[in-house]
Amino acid sequence: MRIAEIFHSIQGEGMLAGVPSVFVRTSGCNLRCRWCDTKYASWEPEGEEWAVDAVLARVREYPARHAVITGGEPMVARGIHALCAGLRAMGMHITIETAGTVAPDGIACDLASLSPKLANSTPLPGEIGEAWRERHERDRWRPEIVREWVEAGPFQLKFVVEGAADLEELEGLVAVLGDRVRPSDVFLMPQGTDLPTLAGRERELVDLCLRRGYRYCPRLHIALFGNRRGT
Repeated sequence: MRIAEIFHSIQGEGMLAGVPSVFVRTSGCNLRCRWCDTKYASWEPEGEEWAVDAVLARVREYPARHAVITGGEPMVARGIHALCAGLRAMGMHITIETAGTVAPDGIACDLASLSPKLANSTPLPGEIGEAWRERHERDRWRPEIVREWVEAGPFQLKFVVEGAADLEELEGLVAVLGDRVRPSDVFLMPQGTDLPTLAGRERELVDLCLRRGYRYCPRLHIALFGNRRGT
């Protein structure tokens, strides 16, 4: 499997924010989010080929008991099911960070961190080839697959939001998923990779959370380390 990086840090987002974790970032993605902050694992995938056993051996070097499988889109990585099975055998808590465009198919997972993409993620004309723009727009929201993840086990829904203008779309997506999704399962995370941008959006998102019962999702790793790889 192609791996962009493996590192030890704290989880910066969602219900496990602050938990020491080993991050395994696979390289490659089936979407092209215009604001992607890990283009080295998506738009321009970097990394080397690793055997699953080698990845597991590297994870064992760290003291954390939580593993976060991220990307890119980890569910398109060759060997992802074998990797998660190996982590489960090691007794690791497994979070899979996915856009929810590929079915779980029985994968070992303790927390599905689902991040369906809103229209704000679609590249503008000229930012990427038209074929990729159309593919992204077609595939960014797969409700039947997100529903499979929701029904498979513990989950959180994490939306990257630019402002109140995204709320109608977001709530429409959540409504399609049915009663299994409670407001407290939904996290609103401001789009941005630097503190001034995040600060400019957080108040509006907090107000939305207060009104709707959603959870506000800070980007703790950016506050602590900046937008740097390996954090």
